[in-house]
Amino acid sequence: MLVGTRNAVGLARLHTADVLSRWGVHPDSIETVKLLVSELTTNAVRCLNMGQEESPPYSEHNTTQTFELALEITNGAIRASVWDRDSRPPILKQVGVDATGGRGLFIVAAMSRRWGSYPVCGLPGKVVWAEVPLVLVTHGRADISSDSPRLLQPARAVRPTRDAQVRPDL
Repeated sequence: MLVGTRNAVGLARLHTADVLSRWGVHPDSIETVKLLVSELTTNAVRCLNMGQEESPPYSEHNTTQTFELALEITNGAIRASVWDRDSRPPILKQVGVDATGGRGLFIVAAMSRRWGSYPVCGLPGKVVWAEVPLVLVTHGRADISSDSPRLLQPARAVRPTRDAQVRPDL
């Protein structure tokens, strides 16, 4: 669980690198997953803090919310999932060349083998997830595993996903 503050994205990246390196994941795969985690957690922080001014952390007016990051190995892939409390589904937008933002989901779509989202049953929000192929380090060389054992049980059952749709930015 992470608090939706400015340093949450950096902490999520550090946690991702630490966990995946302990699992023996190839450094190139770790960098790719860190990039995906950055984009997914940045979106979560933006959704949580939309329209709010940041209060001092120990203020009685502090309304900072949390989100969750889960990493798992399943079906020969590394899956990064982020649960935030915003129920609006992610929208893959078409942005112009001069745009200064809005490319996060394009990066996720381009760098992952699959990605998607699903609403959380009985709780507010959604989970946005992305997968990259699992590449392990074995005796100094990369080994792509197609059906490696599950190293971490998911916190929640994975539900069927909706395919992401590209919509023009309105």
